[in-house]
Amino acid sequence: MQDEIETEEIIKDIFQQGKTCFIPQYQFQSNHMEMVKLASPEEISLLPKTSWNIHQPAEGEVREEALSTGGLDLIFMPGLGFDKHGNRLGRGKGYYDTYLKRCLQQQEVKPYTMALAFKEQICLQVPVDESDMKVDEVLYEDSSTS
Repeated sequence: MQDEIETEEIIKDIFQQGKTCFIPQYQFQSNHMEMVKLASPEEISLLPKTSWNIHQPAEGEVREEALSTGGLDLIFMPGLGFDKHGNRLGRGKGYYDTYLKRCLQQQEVKPYTMALAFKEQICLQVPVDESDMKVDEVLYEDSSTS
């Protein structure tokens, strides 16, 4: 989304390293999300845009879903705010928290979760409840240590 870290170069690198990339496919009438296989980095810009201005395959389009073929190693977690304890403030729909819980049930090893953030998104504490999943690592630029 517009207020999130741009991931285009990361996606290109995933393909250059010969790895498989999955992108979110949201179902807007629920909090259900799938992670579906991307054929190439160039394909993203050709996908239709949702009402949130996110490129994703059309709702009826069937693609390989990550959990059906062994799961994911790494998930980049979006969010509005993060704290240094790994707490994440999402947008309130629970797409990623729900998906991560499915990963825990359906794959042997929990995917590593990483948030890409602007330093302005790092808070002392973000509000969470028992349904919120922590992220393993929050990556952000900290100009005071460079």
